[in-house]
Amino acid sequence: MRPNGSWTRASSRRASRSEMDIEGIITRQSRYAAAETSARLAAWVASNGMSVFARIDHSAGAAAVGMSLQPVEVLIFGSATGGTPLMQADPTIGLDLPLKALIWEDGGGSTWLSYHKVSWLAKGHGLETDHRMLLEKLDSVLESAAQHACGSKP
Repeated sequence: MRPNGSWTRASSRRASRSEMDIEGIITRQSRYAAAETSARLAAWVASNGMSVFARIDHSAGAAAVGMSLQPVEVLIFGSATGGTPLMQADPTIGLDLPLKALIWEDGGGSTWLSYHKVSWLAKGHGLETDHRMLLEKLDSVLESAAQHACGSKP
């Protein structure tokens, strides 16, 4: 990131792909502006019986200290029915839960939504084998949420 808040050449090159090739991180391009993508995600979360626990507006934080930053927001959400079994198996997964999505705008004005695959996070906690079905379900939930928020597949 440059001091003026614009993305560096490397990040804009990376952002030109529909999915980034960073292990464990899925990134989808949105058809909507960052604020609408975030609102669509929050609405999807609520309509699917989950809660939005927090929103972290990094752009507002930057502005509060006199710096500029393209729209960047983290939405933290989830449901105890998905996370509790994993935390019962290993409480350290609580460092990576609840679920999170990053909605961000690149220097060219395109909006992106990024999230960690839960199955990838679980590997670091040794949970990928015994909880495969739950992890696949959580990954599927995140993919559905991202698709809805970004206006891609249903």
